Amino acid sequence: MLPHDNTSPSGGQTIEPLQGIRVLEVASHVFVPIAGGVLTEWGAEVLKIEHPVTGDPYRGLVTAGLHKSYNGIDPSFQYANRGKRSVAIDLKTPDGRDLVYRLAGTCDVFLTNFRPDARRRLQIEYEDIRADNPSIIYVRGSGYGGRGPDVQRAGYDAAAYWSRSGMSHAFTPQDAEWPTGQRPAFGDVVGGLTIAGAIATALYRRATTGEAAVVDVSLLGVGMWQLQPDIIHAKLDDPNTRSAAHLDRSHSWNPAVGNYRTRDGRFITLMMLDADRYWADLCDVLGHPEMATDPRFVDMAARRENSPACVELLDEIFASRDFEEWRRILERAKGAWAPVQSPRDVHDDAQAQANGYLADVEMANGTSLTLVTSPVQFNEEPWSPTRAPEHGEHTEEVLLDLGLTWDDLVDLKNRQIIL
Repeated sequence: MLPHDNTSPSGGQTIEPLQGIRVLEVASHVFVPIAGGVLTEWGAEVLKIEHPVTGDPYRGLVTAGLHKSYNGIDPSFQYANRGKRSVAIDLKTPDGRDLVYRLAGTCDVFLTNFRPDARRRLQIEYEDIRADNPSIIYVRGSGYGGRGPDVQRAGYDAAAYWSRSGMSHAFTPQDAEWPTGQRPAFGDVVGGLTIAGAIATALYRRATTGEAAVVDVSLLGVGMWQLQPDIIHAKLDDPNTRSAAHLDRSHSWNPAVGNYRTRDGRFITLMMLDADRYWADLCDVLGHPEMATDPRFVDMAARRENSPACVELLDEIFASRDFEEWRRILERAKGAWAPVQSPRDVHDDAQAQANGYLADVEMANGTSLTLVTSPVQFNEEPWSPTRAPEHGEHTEEVLLDLGLTWDDLVDLKNRQIIL
C-alpha cells in the first residue's frame, strides 16, 4: 500500500497530491500543454521547454490577430500554461539536446505532442529520453493515435476531435448548409484533462510495480469516447433516423426535459428524467397544479401521447415571466433544472464561487486574470493556480540548479542555444 496522509480537511492544510513530481514538457499550443497546467495545480513542477527565439507558437497567435491581448496578457496562453517554469533551449542543437537529456534525468514524466518525424529528428523518442532515466514516464499526445495511416498527420482539435470523431455531424442540424463549428480549444481542454489523469495513473503504476509506462492519448480517441452513445448506436439504428437532438421539440418523449423560453428571451432547462416522480411538484411550483391531474398529462405515457399540447402549455407558462423571476421560483422545485447561462454569467454564479471553480490570478504585470480551476479537488480544497511564465523566464534558474555555471550560461547564450 502506498503511504497516505490522513490529515483532516478541516485542518486547513493545502493538499498537493503530486508534490515532488517533476514533469518535462516539450509541447506547443493547447492539447498537451494544458495537461501540464492541470498537473501544476495538483502540485507537480512542470518545466516547459521553448525555443529561445520563437517560444511556444501559441504565444504568437496574439501577434497574428487570432488571440486577444488584455493589458498585455494573453488569456489563452495563461489558461493552458498556468503554474509552469519556462526554460528556453534550442533542441535542434546537440548542446541543446544534451541539456534536455540532463533535465529529463531529473524528471518523473516527459510530455510531448510532437509528431513522430519531429521526435526522431530532434532525437527525443522514448529511447533517447530513457537512455539516462529508464524510470521516466513517456507521454505522447497526438491527433490520431500512435498507429495507422494517419499517425504522421497534423491533428488540431477542430479536425481530429470535432470533425473526424463525428462530433460536428452530431451537432449540425440536418437542414444546415454548413457543419457546426466547435468552440475554441473545445477538444484540447478535455483531452488535456484526460492526459493528466493518465499521468497520475502511470505514476501510481510505477510506484506499485516499478514499471514506467509509455502513455498515448489522441484527440480522435477522446472525441470518440465523449461521443460514444451516438457512435455505439450508429450501427444499430436506422441510418435515416434523426438524432434526438434534432427532433421537433413539440414532439418530446418527455416535456419535463427540454428548454423553455422566458418572457425576456432567455431560457430555462428542465431535466426531470423521472418525470412521474416530479411532475406534480413542478406543476405546483409553476403555479398550475391543475396540470398534474389533467388526463392528458397525468403520467409519462399521457404526456408523451399529448406532447404538443403539453409543450405548448409549458411554453406559455414560461413566457409569462422573466428569467430571473423563474430562477427564484424554481429554487423550490425538487426535480433537476438549470438556467441557460452565458460564459459571462458563470463569473457571477454563486455555486461556482462557493466551490472555488474560479480563481483570480495575479499576472506578471500586476493585473489580475480570472481562470477556471481544475475540476478535480482533493480533501475539499479548491485550487489556487498561478500565472503562466514569461518566455524563458526560468532558464537561468533551472540550468544553474542543474549544475551549470554562469560562464556556461554566457557561452550558451552567445551561441543562441538558450535565451
